[in-house]
Amino acid sequence: MAEATSSDTTLLISSKNYSSWSLRGFLLARLSGLPFREQVVAADDPATRAELLLQSSSILVPCLVHEGVRVWDTMAIAEYLHEIRPKAGMYPLDRPARARCRSISGEMHSGFSALRSSLPMNLRGRRPGFTVWSGARADITRILAIWEECLDTWGGPYLFGRRLTVADAMYAPVVTRFVTYDVTLEGAAADYAARIQEWPDLREWTAAAEAEPEQIEDLEVEF
Repeated sequence: MAEATSSDTTLLISSKNYSSWSLRGFLLARLSGLPFREQVVAADDPATRAELLLQSSSILVPCLVHEGVRVWDTMAIAEYLHEIRPKAGMYPLDRPARARCRSISGEMHSGFSALRSSLPMNLRGRRPGFTVWSGARADITRILAIWEECLDTWGGPYLFGRRLTVADAMYAPVVTRFVTYDVTLEGAAADYAARIQEWPDLREWTAAAEAEPEQIEDLEVEF
């Protein structure tokens, strides 16, 4: 079978600065080892803007286009990539760990709405002394409990041991939010967040976000 090339696969993404879902799709694709090229959907596209501002009922970007198959929704992308690249180790080999990985990834995918709305992703932004209200604070408490339980159970340095998994890709944008909004972390959670910030693929994405010209005023408001 011929080796896949980036021309065979396209990942549709939106803003690198603001789109946590696009970041997750990118990290998942990189974890799979599947060569791909990026195609950016303009941030001023009405559908893309609605998604970024949490005004859309569905998230259609990122979208993986592979051999004529279109897959959107980050969990669907994760499962598709795992199916076609099983040796990439995107999920833990151990069945209980794999089940937990899917569960906490799904929780990130479908939950934490207060965190999303109160602390939108903005890689270029810095909000020192930001006040986190009770709804978002409850989400943060739950996320930290997930991290600490996984790190304690599987020994780190990542959520399921020594390899990055789908779960780390799903929670990586949360780490960037904690940096942007000056959320104080301690102990194992702080160490984990620092480690994720050093993930080369995340550093590459962040550098591109810094250079991105687009600015969405609704996501730059001090609140």
